[in-house]
Amino acid sequence: MSGPKSALTECEAPPDAVPLGGDPSSDSAADHSAAENSQRALLNILEDFVAEKSSLEHGQRAMLNILDDFDSERERMEGAQRAVLNILEDSVTEKVQLEAVQRSVLNILDDFAAEKIQLETVQQSMVNILDDFSEEKDRLEETQRAVLNILDDFEAEKNKVELVNQQLEKEIEERARIETRIKGVNTELLAANKELEAFSYSVSHDLRAPLRGIDGFSLALLEDYGEKLDEEGRDHLQRVRAATQRMGVLIDDLLNLSRVTRSEMRMEKADLGAIAGSIAAELQRTQPERRAEFRIEANLVAFADSHLLRISLENLLGNAWKFTSKREATSIEVGRTIREGEPAYYVRDNGAGFDPAYAHRLFGAFQRLHDKSDFPGTGVGLATVQRIIHRHGGRIWAESAPDKGATFYFTLPEATGRSDG
Repeated sequence: MSGPKSALTECEAPPDAVPLGGDPSSDSAADHSAAENSQRALLNILEDFVAEKSSLEHGQRAMLNILDDFDSERERMEGAQRAVLNILEDSVTEKVQLEAVQRSVLNILDDFAAEKIQLETVQQSMVNILDDFSEEKDRLEETQRAVLNILDDFEAEKNKVELVNQQLEKEIEERARIETRIKGVNTELLAANKELEAFSYSVSHDLRAPLRGIDGFSLALLEDYGEKLDEEGRDHLQRVRAATQRMGVLIDDLLNLSRVTRSEMRMEKADLGAIAGSIAAELQRTQPERRAEFRIEANLVAFADSHLLRISLENLLGNAWKFTSKREATSIEVGRTIREGEPAYYVRDNGAGFDPAYAHRLFGAFQRLHDKSDFPGTGVGLATVQRIIHRHGGRIWAESAPDKGATFYFTLPEATGRSDG
């Protein structure tokens, strides 16, 4: 309301105010006219003021209405806010429930994923089982076919077996006849062995007596009539004596060969090393002037007939002693080794050796690989050794080369090996 007041203030003036230097009458008229103008202005101002007041009143009423409406709106807004707050509270609760539901759903999904993995594993296992089943089915089909083939073969084999049985029956009948004949032959052999023993005894005594007579009379001639004989006659008599002595040795060897074939075996623990040592000592006593070295392994224990083994070692070591006689230094070794996967005993020397092409002749009676003028002997010793080793169930063989010595190997299946005591 500041506008009307200021305008009224500006139009008011003291009634006695006179402009400086003016005419009083003219001034009065002018003042009157100015007063009227002022009044009209004031009236206009008052009218305007009234109109403005009226407008203000309308504005105030409008403002009051607006304020009333604003209160109503505020109440509605507060109600809306309370509703929104309630909704938000409900939303928070719902959110918590939703989060719980989501966690439950996630757990369910995790469980579902694990279950899915397990199902996939089970499916893979089922696929593998089906594959295995398919392979097993194929194998079963193959087995069935094989069984059918086997049954077919069995039927054919059955027919063959029937034929074989028929043949066996015939062979059994034939074998019975053969056994009957064998019994007869055995009886004949027993009789022949007895005759052979009687013959051996006869040879031992009946041949020895003439030989002793020939040797004795030859010696008597040399002693009594040697001076009357010329050199050639004495040489003939010496040859006769040597021949009779060789014949005596040959008879002894044959009798020994016969005895080792017929004698009963007595199996016991035998120390081959001790036996070989005693034989070596005897050989050295026969020729003490020879430079000889015997290397005999200790504790060569075997389960065998010690008497027959001594005969074998006497022949083997005697041969080694004989065939090393032309060496400046004799070396003879007795030991045990592994040959062709089995234990074998050996007698090794550094003597004259022999050609391996003739090794098959070594163990035959009266077989010789050297001239008897170089190395005397009857050729029966190795045959005797072979028979003894065969009677023990073993085998014997030799390895050599000319002038490279020889090694004789023999096995004894019942050998106990080295002894700890």
